[in-house]
Amino acid sequence: MPERSASYLLTVDFGTESARAAIFDAQGKAVATSDCTYATYYPHGGWAEQEPVEWRKAFIEVVRNVVSASRVSPSHIRTIAVDTTCSTLCFLDEKFDPICRSILWMDVRSSGQARKIASSKHEALKYNGSGQVPADWMPSKILWVKENRPEIYRNAVHICEFIDWVNYLLTRKYVASINNVTARWYYDNSNGGWPAEFYETVGIGDLLDKVPSKVLRVGEIVGGIDPTLADEMGLSARTIVVQGGSDAYIGTLGLGVVHEGDVALITGSSHLLLGLTRNDVHSPSISGSFPDAVIPGLRIMEGSQISTGSVLKWFSNSFINGDITREAKRKGVSLYEYLDSKMADITIGSEGIIVLDHWQGNRNPYSDPLSRGVIWGLSLNHSPFHVYHAIMEGIAYGTKIILDGFQTNGLMCERLMAGGGITRSKVWMQIHSDVLGLPIHINEVSNVALLGCAVLSARAIGLYPSIEAASRAMVRCETVIEPDLKKTAEYSYYVEKYAATYSRMADLMNDMASRRSLGE
Repeated sequence: MPERSASYLLTVDFGTESARAAIFDAQGKAVATSDCTYATYYPHGGWAEQEPVEWRKAFIEVVRNVVSASRVSPSHIRTIAVDTTCSTLCFLDEKFDPICRSILWMDVRSSGQARKIASSKHEALKYNGSGQVPADWMPSKILWVKENRPEIYRNAVHICEFIDWVNYLLTRKYVASINNVTARWYYDNSNGGWPAEFYETVGIGDLLDKVPSKVLRVGEIVGGIDPTLADEMGLSARTIVVQGGSDAYIGTLGLGVVHEGDVALITGSSHLLLGLTRNDVHSPSISGSFPDAVIPGLRIMEGSQISTGSVLKWFSNSFINGDITREAKRKGVSLYEYLDSKMADITIGSEGIIVLDHWQGNRNPYSDPLSRGVIWGLSLNHSPFHVYHAIMEGIAYGTKIILDGFQTNGLMCERLMAGGGITRSKVWMQIHSDVLGLPIHINEVSNVALLGCAVLSARAIGLYPSIEAASRAMVRCETVIEPDLKKTAEYSYYVEKYAATYSRMADLMNDMASRRSLGE
């Protein structure tokens, strides 16, 4: 077995707003971290795009910075593994250079194409519940481009996921991750792989000439790093590139979610609930279950809220006035810490405010890209703090409804393992625990996707005999938040009102969104 003391693992997490890098030792301790932001562009309502050239610039900068900060010899950095946002679409020419902006995961412009795909009633649609097809999944986006930007589709020699392009930059090898293609492209490892007949049925049959022909499991070795890029990044040319996947899915490994019945809550700009099961189960209220998406032999049941942390950021950027910002600065705390401190005196239910968190549509349980955010129950007695608190609660209500869908489909959750940026808010995590009636375990490492990549890398170079063993050794729980079950009972009333908000408003919101035609 290789010497652990001389083995360091470099990982990079490409999130919605920034690239974050860390160097871990073999025991899962981060010896250095760094981050670098990039922009998101919103040319129309429901659209979201990013520039691949900005990803590349951030990638080089964040790696150089973390290597420098770590003071680890590049010769001891044995691996690099990346995770990225999923369903972020890249269009490349014959040299693998981008020919346009990438369509980001949260982009829902393709709602019309999603309805067209759903009308096919194809058997493959069981993976999205056999109901409405998500507009943010890859076939919907690709069909939109083919129908609305035919010159881009025609000129794109390669069409792939964000992670595929990054791994190509690293190795000059064009491969896909089984994680991304299983969770968003209807790829089925147990039934022939790429769904050629389905693609043909919905009008993108020629796509298979553009996607990677080779699909790797997470944790497989992609290849050696390109020497030129290694030099730009300050790495050794002997560094090995390990296959990662979608940020949230890889984050399950950084939470220790590796056994049947385990459930992860990955937080950030969005919420993703991921539970492991052996059951081949499909339901309108969930996505999946996806075979072999992370752990071979286990399937993943998924429930997602597209807009969560991003709604709090939107509210604070748009409506928190200068007096509040100045007061936070005077107290020497961040704006979010100050806002948390103002939540203590606000009662359950935020004095009658309900927030529906569908700023970018709904993925689960309704798969409705045309749904939008709703705030109701406002009075002249309410302050910005009440609305902020109500947003926190509304997002937790949506999480509760998804978990109820898990339970209906046979996955009984007794605890949640939570990771991501918003776990730093004890107030919000307590609200989640109280609404759900479950203990929430929070890890020592908040960026669980970075740690998940390190788990995969440790297994890939033989530091541990399996992914499960690496996760057990490298993941450590820091805090357990216990629910107040009296509050759980009280919250049930507000969860019911949250659910009723969508059912009563759906027709109005869909009519409005259709009239605006999502920016066309």
